[in-house]
Amino acid sequence: MLNGYRIIDADSHIYEPVDMWKQYLEPAFKNFAPSPDMKINGEEIVNQISAQVRMEGNKQILQAHPRSFFNSFNPESHVQAMMQMGIDISFIYPTYGLWLLAIDTMTPQLAGAFTRAYNNWLRDFCSYNPEILRGVGAINLHAPEEMVSELLRIVNFGWKAVFLRPNPVKGRLLSNPAYEPFWTKCEELGIAIGIHEGTHSRLPTTGGDRFHTRFAMHACSHPMEQMMALLALIEGGVLERHPKLKVGFLESGCGWLPYWLWRLDEEYKNLHWEVGDNVKMKPSEYFRRQCFIEIEPSEPYLPQIIEYIGSDNLLFGSDYPHMDHQPDIVEQAVALEEQLPRKIVQNILWDNPVRFYRLE
Repeated sequence: MLNGYRIIDADSHIYEPVDMWKQYLEPAFKNFAPSPDMKINGEEIVNQISAQVRMEGNKQILQAHPRSFFNSFNPESHVQAMMQMGIDISFIYPTYGLWLLAIDTMTPQLAGAFTRAYNNWLRDFCSYNPEILRGVGAINLHAPEEMVSELLRIVNFGWKAVFLRPNPVKGRLLSNPAYEPFWTKCEELGIAIGIHEGTHSRLPTTGGDRFHTRFAMHACSHPMEQMMALLALIEGGVLERHPKLKVGFLESGCGWLPYWLWRLDEEYKNLHWEVGDNVKMKPSEYFRRQCFIEIEPSEPYLPQIIEYIGSDNLLFGSDYPHMDHQPDIVEQAVALEEQLPRKIVQNILWDNPVRFYRLE
C-alpha cells in the first residue's frame, strides 16, 4: 500500500535461475537446458541483442534493485522489492521464458518441455508467499493439442491467468482455428489472458526484419505486435465467439489504443460486409467489453485517453526488475492523482486488475 492505495502489479517479472532449467526439465530433455550464457547447444535463444545492450541492462538492473540482483532475484528479494515499492499483490511473468518459448524453429515437443519446466518452477517460486506472489502460467503455442491440458494443470496450481506472445507461432495467428478449444476452456474457467511481447525474440516480429538496434526494435515490437494481436482476436472472431473472455495487452503503453480503435472502427464502417461472420459490432465495442491495457504513468494525454475509452479497462504494471523498469514507478502511478480523480487512480491500481485477474 502507498498513500492509501492498495496496489496490484499486473505485470512484474522474474529472472529464472540459469540452473533451474536443467533441474526442472524432464529427463529426456535435460540435454537441451540452456547454458549459463543462455544458449541451447551453442545457439542463441535471442535475436540481434548486442553485448552493449546486455551490459547496460545489467548495469541498470543492479542500480535499481541491488538487493534483488545479489540475491539472484529469489522469492524473498521479490517480496522485499514489493514492500519497498508499496505493492500488495504481484502477478509474475517470465524473462528468459519469453524468449525460450519464442523460437519459431523449436520442435513442439521441446517447447512443451520448457513450458512444463517453467510452470513447475514458478509454482515453487510463488509458494514462498502465494497470497501476494501470483503465477501467470506459460502455454505452448507450438503444440495446440497440448494447450488445454497444460491449462488444466496450472489451474490446479490455483492460478487464474496465462500469458501468450502476440506474434505468429509457426505461421499461426492467435485467431487460428487450432486454438479454439483453448479459448473455449479459458472462457469456461474464467482464466485471464495476458498478451506480452518480448523484444529480440526469434518469432516474426514487427521491425525485426528491418532494424538492428534495440532502440528501434523495442520501439516497434511492443506496441505494434499488440496492435496486431488485438486485430487478430477481433478480425478472427475470437472475441465475438467468447464474450466472457478477458484479454490484457501488457507493457506497450496505451497511447496507441485510441488511434487503433478509431482506425478499426473506420475500416469496419466501410468493410463490415467482408468480416461480418466474425465481427458483429464495432471493434472498439469488443475492447470496451472484454479487454484491458497496461498504462505507463508517464504517458502524455492520459486524461484524454480516459475520456475516449474510459478508466475501467486500464491496468498498472511495474515491469520489475527489467532494464526498462523505474524504481519510482509506483510513486509515479500514485502521483496520477494530481491529474486524475482519486477514484480513477484506484480503478487503475486495484479495482480493474481485481476484475481482470478475477480476484473477487
